[in-house]
Formats: sequence, C-alpha cells, structure tokens
Amino acid sequence: QVQLVESGGGLVQAGGSLRLSCAASGRTFSNYVMGWFRQAPGKEREFVAAISWSGTSPYYAASVKGRFTISRDNAKNTVYLQMNSLKPEDTAVYYCAADQTYGSTWYGSFGSWGQGTQVTVSS
Repeated sequence: QVQLVESGGGLVQAGGSLRLSCAASGRTFSNYVMGWFRQAPGKEREFVAAISWSGTSPYYAASVKGRFTISRDNAKNTVYLQMNSLKPEDTAVYYCAADQTYGSTWYGSFGSWGQGTQVTVSS
C-alpha cells in the first residue's frame, strides 16, 4: 500500500480558499487513482473528488463541482485539492485516498488512506 500524509487544513472564513496537499510514499504514485473524501461530525464519509493516474481526468461530487479543483504532480508524488468559495457546510476532516481503479466514488474501494486534515469554514 501507499502511505499518504495530508496537510494544508485550517480555519477560513466563508468565501475564502484553502489548498490541501497529500504526499505519497512507498509505492509508485502514478499507479494510483487519487481521491479526496471528507467526513463531518455525525455524518458518513463522503466523496469529494478524484483524479486519474495521469491527471487528465478529474471527477467531482456535485456539491463541490465548480468550486474545488483536484490536481496531481506525479514527479512530486503529491495530489492537491484547491478549494475556493468555501461554505460552512464544507467543514469536515478531509482525507486523501488511493485506489487502483478509476471512476469509483465509494470509500470502500479506496485501499490506502491518510490521517486526515481538519478544514473549518466560519460564517
């Protein structure tokens, strides 16, 4: 499995921006589809975005499409989540995850996970 470490979370006002990073190690990064999930208190973990092995084909949850952008740098073994126009309902712990198949939004198909980074959006 690949080891994942997220960073970049924090406290931001509504309408603001944050960029999350996830550094990978241990396996060939470009062999994995990379995704971001989030989990708010008392709620299930939900899909946010994912990106193909080469970085050319991202896909998003409807709730973030047009506001969030996922990207990856295979030379740096890093995946990013640029979050703009943040809303209080975006408040959650954000997790980076790795999968070997493309197209899934189900957390159960992602086999490797980071420890999470907290994002809090104040109104």
